[in-house]
Amino acid sequence: MKKIFIPLFILFLSLPAIANEYFLPENKTFMGTYQNQVGFGIGQGFDTGWILPPPTRPVPFYIGTFTYSQPTTFFRVSARRSINISETLGLDKKYGWKWQDYTIPMIYLTEDILLLDCNDFYVATGAGLGLQAQENERLGAKLIFQFKVTFGYHINERWSTEFFVQHFSNANTADENHSYAFYGLGFTYNY
Repeated sequence: MKKIFIPLFILFLSLPAIANEYFLPENKTFMGTYQNQVGFGIGQGFDTGWILPPPTRPVPFYIGTFTYSQPTTFFRVSARRSINISETLGLDKKYGWKWQDYTIPMIYLTEDILLLDCNDFYVATGAGLGLQAQENERLGAKLIFQFKVTFGYHINERWSTEFFVQHFSNANTADENHSYAFYGLGFTYNY
C-alpha cells in the first residue's frame, strides 16, 4: 500500500502546478468576480472502502450539505475555501451495517482546487478536516477527513450545478475506519 501511496501523493501535489500551466485561462475562478458562494448538495451513499468508490453497492444512506465558500488560491491556482455543515441519514440495514445508526451531523472545513475550466464546464478536487457529532462502529473517531472530486457546469455567472464523489474517513486515526462514500448533485450561488 505504501508503494502506491507515495507516487499518488506526489502526483496529487503536482496537479495544481500542471493545471495552472496548461488548463486554466488567466484569472479564471470558481466564482468569477463574486466574493461569496453558498451551496447545497445531496448524495447517495455507497458501501466501499475506496477513496473514489465505484458506484456498485448503493446503501440506504444519504447526505445533505450546506456550504459557504470564499475564493482563494492554492499555490497560485484558483481555489475556494469552505465551511460545510452536513447531515447524514441512514435508513434500514444492508450489507451487514445498520445504516440508521450513522445518522450524524458533521462540520468540516475544505479547500477545493480548480483543475480544469473549459467554457462552462469545470473539474475540481479538494480535501478537508472536521468533526462528526459522535463516534460509531463504522468510523471509530469524531475526527473526519474528507476528499472530493467535483464536475461542474456554470449555468450563468451566478449559478452552477455540480456532480461530486465524496469520501469521509478518519485516516486510520482509530481502529475502525470503514469510511462513508457518496455520489451526489449540488447547486451553488455566487453573490
